[in-house]
Amino acid sequence: MRANIGLMSTPVRFTVATYNIHKGFSQLARRMVIHELRERLRGLAADILFLQEVLHTHERHASRYRDWPTRPQHEFIADAFWHEVAYGRNAVYPHGHHGNAVLSRFPMLSQENLDISAHLFESRGLLHCEISLGDAMPSVHCINVHLGLFERGRQWQIQALIDRIQLAVPRNAPLVIAGDFNDWRSKGDRALTEALDLVEVFGTVSGRPARTFPSMLPVFRLDRIYARGLNVVDAHVHYATRGARMSDHAALAATFELAAPATVNAERVQDTRHAAP
Repeated sequence: MRANIGLMSTPVRFTVATYNIHKGFSQLARRMVIHELRERLRGLAADILFLQEVLHTHERHASRYRDWPTRPQHEFIADAFWHEVAYGRNAVYPHGHHGNAVLSRFPMLSQENLDISAHLFESRGLLHCEISLGDAMPSVHCINVHLGLFERGRQWQIQALIDRIQLAVPRNAPLVIAGDFNDWRSKGDRALTEALDLVEVFGTVSGRPARTFPSMLPVFRLDRIYARGLNVVDAHVHYATRGARMSDHAALAATFELAAPATVNAERVQDTRHAAP
């Protein structure tokens, strides 16, 4: 038996971005900016987009604003730019509901939304999608989160996130976790990285998580991108420019590379060791 080890396939490079779109309104909810947000997000050229605070339906806004989109915000943003969409409903009220969304240029193999609300006053979710980067590539597990404002609740939610990954994500599978963690004191960061062997991409690139809130004069490090099983190529923060009508969060983007596993081809040959002289 002779084994021929095939060459590794060309790595796939892809960009992930995360953005809390604040239900399509500017800071302090003064103006509707969903149209500007759509153009801004397309400018990021992300292959996989994680969105938080996405309005699916809001009857009051639809009747108040003349140019309010007729489709849910994640579908309006995706349009023909991102072909695959997933939405996880978190907060429900009489006139509509909102939640998290994942938009992808790659095929989406599965999606599941989990309720991780820590109490009745905040509805929070975990949207888990599995995305295919190609036939020869392992699928990437993408988890979009929006954690609570109170530390005790966040501790429970982080443990729920850890439990979900340990249960549903194979240890050797590529993984990206992104979203609004509200972890301004970084107490959840160590729990996540140690329990799941993750890296925080801005910690890898620049030494510590990025400041993202408020977007005009950022002080707090609320938004994060974590990864496992991927090579971090680069990471950028996209702040709102002065005078721009944008969300109260900054957008984050990270570029990764993923190589297909090496293939081994076995070829039977005559074993001459036992051949007669």
